[in-house]
Amino acid sequence: MSVLQFNLNGFRPGDPHDLYRAHEQGNNTVQNDIPEEVDILIVGSGPAGLALAAQLSLFPNITTRLVEQKPSRLILGQADGLQVRSLEMFEAYGFSDRVLKEAYYINETTFWKPDEKNPEFITRSGRIKDTPDDLSEFPHVILNQARVHDFFLDVMLRSPIRLQPTYSRKLKHLALMSAKDSSSPDTSTVQVQLERTDPGHEGEVENVRARYVVGCDGARSAVRQALGLKLEGDSANQAWGVMDVLAVSDFPDWRTKAAIHSANEGSILIIPREGGYLVRLYIELEKLSANERVSNKKFSADKLIETAKRIFHPYTLDVKEVVWHSVYEIGQRLCSRFDNLTAQQAETEYPNIFIAGDACHTHSPKAGQGMNVSMQDGFNLAWKLASVLNNTATSSILHNYSTERQKVAQDLINFDREIASMFSARPKKPNSTTTNDSEEGIDPAEFQAFFEKQGLFMAGLGTAYAPSLITANPVHQDLAKGFPIGQRLHSAPVLRLADAKPIQLGHIVKADGRWRVFVFASAEDPACATSSFQVACKAIAGLVQKFTPKDADVDSVIDVRAILQQGHASLNINDIPAIVWPQKGRYGLRDYEKVFCAEAVIGQKDIFSAREIDREKGCVVVVRPDQYVANVLPLTDHDGLEKFFGGFMQART
Repeated sequence: MSVLQFNLNGFRPGDPHDLYRAHEQGNNTVQNDIPEEVDILIVGSGPAGLALAAQLSLFPNITTRLVEQKPSRLILGQADGLQVRSLEMFEAYGFSDRVLKEAYYINETTFWKPDEKNPEFITRSGRIKDTPDDLSEFPHVILNQARVHDFFLDVMLRSPIRLQPTYSRKLKHLALMSAKDSSSPDTSTVQVQLERTDPGHEGEVENVRARYVVGCDGARSAVRQALGLKLEGDSANQAWGVMDVLAVSDFPDWRTKAAIHSANEGSILIIPREGGYLVRLYIELEKLSANERVSNKKFSADKLIETAKRIFHPYTLDVKEVVWHSVYEIGQRLCSRFDNLTAQQAETEYPNIFIAGDACHTHSPKAGQGMNVSMQDGFNLAWKLASVLNNTATSSILHNYSTERQKVAQDLINFDREIASMFSARPKKPNSTTTNDSEEGIDPAEFQAFFEKQGLFMAGLGTAYAPSLITANPVHQDLAKGFPIGQRLHSAPVLRLADAKPIQLGHIVKADGRWRVFVFASAEDPACATSSFQVACKAIAGLVQKFTPKDADVDSVIDVRAILQQGHASLNINDIPAIVWPQKGRYGLRDYEKVFCAEAVIGQKDIFSAREIDREKGCVVVVRPDQYVANVLPLTDHDGLEKFFGGFMQART
């Protein structure tokens, strides 16, 4: 982790990344048994299920289990694109550096069209940066889905409960019980039957009572079917092939992301893979009739290769090995809700069964959104479940999962429909004079412009959560225009006061279920007892105490950080309020890593300028545990901050 702290409760030698020392606390047992009662049962160990389980595994007082129908972990994945938003999330889980070391970086995208003088040939028509400047400190990368799974599994194995999936378990039955009492810590609300499929135990049934069940079990989700929900949508009746190949080609952009439109042979999207040699090709095949399915066509790998060769003309393609291939038909499907409650039931009850990932939204793979959006589903839900089970938040926040993520999925479906139709459209003939341009297909320049315009969405940064219980109305947005409420916290560099270490502020928001309150000081002297910064910190300290369980560290629920405008050499940390360098742990050690200065790195703006924060007034920025900005308030609005948290958090008893 970038912000790695250890030795709080005593010195421990060894690997500092093994933060929880599960083996030293007498918990050497890997948790993959199936107890009769669990707090959370996750069905399916795909991207959504692993993102959910990895975060929940950090809470030793929550009994979490993850079951998977397959006999073992994923070896070869089908998804590979990782948005910059996913890299930001991986930083929260502590393995972004591992991804970056292995991944292929997509720096540019090139566009190819039919040559005007010889339409049977293709020619390059444009080149753009794949990710616009200042979207994120992370790049857009490519890495096999199986490696991403491995990194999540490693987080789980190093966690306090040493969680691992339980394989060869098929969901046999799910009985819905009353959800009204799901806020009670001793109430199990879902009865589940699991059927074993491992050799020697085939057909054996295990009964589990769970307070919450999350279906992350793919497009054929048994959990979704048990809820009586359907994936609804349509198909474009267009067949596409995809294959990972080791090949020799004289195509000049073989190691660059490239979109090719040929005159008559179809389209190809090239995605270079990690390792320097492997390349993924998405290949347009042919239109399907209304009732036809790709399974009936029996497309072979040879068929995909021959089609690709025609599209690449005049360039050559000599495929040496097909590592993996598949054929799919473009379609976009979505569930009407992502939990077990109708709108009427939600008025009096709390959800206790959820679906995530492909279980509730499916689409074409060319935009590289599927795995990324699925992981965000898990990231969104995990901290909400943990907060309710730990009695730090009310069950009302669970309603927000379906409303927030269903809207994101609908936006994805709309985007995917548009980009899929553009990929499948024929390029317009050059110098066309027909008045019926809609029949002439798409102008290659228009296709490139669409990519540039949709850069924010394709980077995973188009999500904007609407005002709700946990996301405020943007009443005071002018105080921090660069931190839009409802959108992810856009990181920027700061300098840590205690040791002058430059860090990215956004990297503080780890996947540990804690809220963050960033206090951006006004232009006043922060050491002055009557400054708005000092007064605000004093009020925030009282707020934090109100919502922190007795005997817990002061930052265990709400983590408060300060960002000052003065240079670090002119400040004395002894003059800074205790809430932002608190005493913690059994020894009462000071945490020196919560106060920062807005000193600009050479060649960059400081954070106040980069994120348009009001220097004269300062502000308070509240960030959710999933890295989304929840509120922006004046330093003087102490009641507003307490009212916001009081709307959904449980006060200490």
